[in-house]
Amino acid sequence: MEEQQVSEWQVSAAIWGVVALGLVIFNYVYSTAPEILAAGFWAKSFALIVATVTGTVGALIGDSIRRFAMPSGFFTTGGMGSIIWMKLFWMIGPQTIGVVIGTFVGLAIILG
Repeated sequence: MEEQQVSEWQVSAAIWGVVALGLVIFNYVYSTAPEILAAGFWAKSFALIVATVTGTVGALIGDSIRRFAMPSGFFTTGGMGSIIWMKLFWMIGPQTIGVVIGTFVGLAIILG
């Protein structure tokens, strides 16, 4: 039996896809926007699919930007807290920005 290798890109896409799905569901539950409240079941279902895909694509674009622009070293005068903040940002920051923008663009395209 042949073992299949799962690439880092596939794992990243799956994780950020789940994050995008959670962001869409959170937006549906807590949003008071008239576009979302007036939308029917099928419009919301289609928007859920589109926004999850665009959010995942946004996160993967953010990951590409992170890999390209991430510095190899940090200089700081803020101490340990500043170093932790910079490392945390370069670990998930660009992907988080990408998933938020992608998800809301997907929702706006369908429900807007």
